Amino acid sequence: MNKDNILNINNLYAETNAQSLLKGVNISINCGEIHVIMGKNGSGKSTLAKVIAGHPNYKITQGKINFCGEDVTYKNPEIRSHKGIFLGFQYPIEIPGVSNLDFLRLAYNSKQKANNLCELDPLSFFNLINQKIKQINMGTSFLSRNVNEGFSGGEKKKNEILQMSLFNSKLCILDEIDSGLDIDALKNIAKIINNLHNDFNGLLLITHYQRLLDYIIPDYIHIMANGQITYTGNYEIAKDIEQHGYDKYNTIINN
Repeated sequence: MNKDNILNINNLYAETNAQSLLKGVNISINCGEIHVIMGKNGSGKSTLAKVIAGHPNYKITQGKINFCGEDVTYKNPEIRSHKGIFLGFQYPIEIPGVSNLDFLRLAYNSKQKANNLCELDPLSFFNLINQKIKQINMGTSFLSRNVNEGFSGGEKKKNEILQMSLFNSKLCILDEIDSGLDIDALKNIAKIINNLHNDFNGLLLITHYQRLLDYIIPDYIHIMANGQITYTGNYEIAKDIEQHGYDKYNTIINN
């Protein structure tokens, strides 16, 4: 397995509207690894995901984000995306008047251009996206529909996974991809994620619940509380949290 480092976050502090949200986060992800971040509401999980992706509403006040050997701490979000950071949103937005096909082709070609690779004409892209759709069991009708407009919760999450598959990113961050899914949809999404994960990318999952981890087995679980990672361990932590809650992990620092 290729153990090259993908993401290294060192002593990261971030705020929004002068409110401190991240307070010294440290995390390192290597190729082939699956990491999970768990914690109570307001612990900083989604904030960390957005800061890694470069969300403009968050200001980094201290620390570094190193991605594939490059300091991207203050890079714009589109640059991070082009370099290989993908964020699947908990609540994907609707874009009325823009078809999925047009949106995906423009996003794909933007990344190709940024990396000095060939852009695809509409017909070539249509062939490519049809292959991707078949891999994740989506109907072709998704392509003609406006982005997420009128989609069910499961359809929106599948649309995020379709983008993850298309962009073939080095680091994939999925923010509560399991929220709002029934058990059958959850199993299906988990199976697709497992198929897309490989020895050359890294996966960071953010979740409240252990049930997702019945189907995607992580290498590491990190517990967040008050803007810090307070504990890091293996899959067994999730089972304990399901039974006893987070309190015993919120004040432990695991080096």
